[in-house]
Amino acid sequence: MESTRRWMEERNVRKVKVGAVDVDGVWRGKYISLEKFFSAAKSNMGFCDVVFGWDLGDELLDNTKVTGWHTGYPDTPAKVDLSTARIIPWEPDTAAFLLDFVNPDGTPFEASPRQLLQKMGQRARKLGFLPKFGSEYEFFLFKESPQSLHDKGFQGLTPLTPGMFGYSWLRTSMNAPLVHAIIDGCNAYGLNIEGFHTETGPGVFEAAIRYDTLELAADRAALFKTVVKEICARHGVSACFMAKVDPKLPGCSGHVHQSLWNLKGEDNLFHDPSQKHGMSKLMRHYIGGQVALMPELTALYWPTINSYKRSVENTWAPTTATWGLENRTCAIRVIGDSGKSMRIEYRQLGADMNAYIGMAASLAAGLWGIENEIEPPAPVLSNAYEAKNTKPLPRTLKDAVALLKNSERAKELLGEGFVDHFVRTREWEVRQYERAVTSWELQRYLELI
Repeated sequence: MESTRRWMEERNVRKVKVGAVDVDGVWRGKYISLEKFFSAAKSNMGFCDVVFGWDLGDELLDNTKVTGWHTGYPDTPAKVDLSTARIIPWEPDTAAFLLDFVNPDGTPFEASPRQLLQKMGQRARKLGFLPKFGSEYEFFLFKESPQSLHDKGFQGLTPLTPGMFGYSWLRTSMNAPLVHAIIDGCNAYGLNIEGFHTETGPGVFEAAIRYDTLELAADRAALFKTVVKEICARHGVSACFMAKVDPKLPGCSGHVHQSLWNLKGEDNLFHDPSQKHGMSKLMRHYIGGQVALMPELTALYWPTINSYKRSVENTWAPTTATWGLENRTCAIRVIGDSGKSMRIEYRQLGADMNAYIGMAASLAAGLWGIENEIEPPAPVLSNAYEAKNTKPLPRTLKDAVALLKNSERAKELLGEGFVDHFVRTREWEVRQYERAVTSWELQRYLELI
């Protein structure tokens, strides 16, 4: 506490922003005074648990157990994680800290995504593994404000740059003030950008966040989206991380690179030069578990109605539970041939993922594979979209939720309480969509039917 106080005094901090992500991966938080902050840091603070009782549009869910009208939407204790201290670069007199929701007795609040991630990290360490993860995000940038997005009905938006121009040296330089603001802002915020470039598509960019231990990597990935949105807003631009924005364009991925090391972080346990392709037995079993559980865990990886629009043949997103060596048509891509680089790229995850949940679930599946010595199927050596004898991934959120709801392994690995709450939120999401009248229906039926 005293070191935190000195750290804040040295940086002339005048106010504090605290927050946490909800199940949809949306940051919920508030500004508080220094006095309030130090009080909360000593004995926790109250935070209305409605953040677990509404959807990303603040509409109250009608099916939750953890909170609701039946509980009166009370405050739940929130613990300040002092290790997450950072200065907001574009608000230099303001420090930011992440919160962990806990029960009154101090135990983790089971519905909290960050607590789930921490639980999986602890499990990995008990097995003798240090997980190292790193994330990549693809996203669209539009010359729009939140007001203009709504005024236009989210149609006919103006992209930051025109045309299909992946890995463009020109486009990034043309927008250097914004590009450098994002890179410099993320680095100053502790998000450590390793690479930044245009993707193929109008106004599409990709950023790679440097790998680190699981918990740090998850915090950085979860913060990245809101950081980009905040910086872009100061340049009159809106950032979009939907999985699929336009049916004629590729979707937005949120690939996560993963490897397991010894507890000292010195040896990559995925690499064994004596084995085929340099893949250790441990790595094979890790992949085996992920492939085996991929269909039933899909709702955790693809959490929105829109997620499934990205999973289309020949669009760089997987449609089957497959893996391959340097094969971007598979759901899992094995990369590297040395102790430094050997890892997997989990390609099923999209930019709309909740980073805590996506990382936690994929790690849990891999650890399950190791514990049960699950051998993976044969790697796909060609086009995975045309591969035979592969498990198809669910095609809709409704189907994916049904698989997750009936998955005893998901409940065993992630906790019955978390799975139950997550399923209820996704069933609500499905019902909202089923009641909606879309523009596609109006255009197709209104005049002619």
